[in-house]
Amino acid sequence: MTARTGLFALMIGCLCLTGCQFEPAATGPEKTDNIHLDSANIEKANIELDMGAGQMTIGGGASKLLDGTFTYNVDSWKPVVTNSTNGSHATVTIKQPTGSRGGGRTKYAWDLNLNDHVLTDLTINCGAGQARLNLGSLALRSLEVKMGAGQVQLDLSGEPKHDYDVKIDGGVGQADIHLPKNVGIWATAHGGIGAVNISGLDRHGDHWENDLYNKSKVTVKLQVNGGIGEIKIGE
Repeated sequence: MTARTGLFALMIGCLCLTGCQFEPAATGPEKTDNIHLDSANIEKANIELDMGAGQMTIGGGASKLLDGTFTYNVDSWKPVVTNSTNGSHATVTIKQPTGSRGGGRTKYAWDLNLNDHVLTDLTINCGAGQARLNLGSLALRSLEVKMGAGQVQLDLSGEPKHDYDVKIDGGVGQADIHLPKNVGIWATAHGGIGAVNISGLDRHGDHWENDLYNKSKVTVKLQVNGGIGEIKIGE
């Protein structure tokens, strides 16, 4: 057995163990709920998105602080939204209810857009499922992504106006990370059992840099801790 074959076998085994925890829920008619959070007078935001199992699509371009939809066919899975403001600072958390279990013919999807102009600290917890994160247009101050057993596509390509930090904690699944091209990049990557593949960056001791590092006015710092799955990083 090759190392790669052994890796995939281990991933499948872990996914199966995870899947054993999922008991098919009683489904009903599919529902779609809208969410609109006002951005009036908001300059900074802390946003946390926490999904245990399902499909998550996050992008920019919202006219408000946050716009989007939740689609589900199990009544008890209605997302829990908490929103508070303190002057010009907003704190938002959106969570899948505790104890939700996928499987069967369940449907669970978040499709959200964030404001491109509000300075944002964003935390995303992805469990089993798929996450498509197109975040390059956002005014990020920090980004933290915690992966579970699913697949994450993270696209940061854009033209950021200021520095920000990115932290990725890999799980059993796979992640594909695209970085912005016209800024300085500084990255560290530590693999677990899976592979961490880096392209477009040069190795400098214990980290990687691109040609614009220490030359560009904007720097993105990336810290990746791989799990069992595979993580790809490139421009």
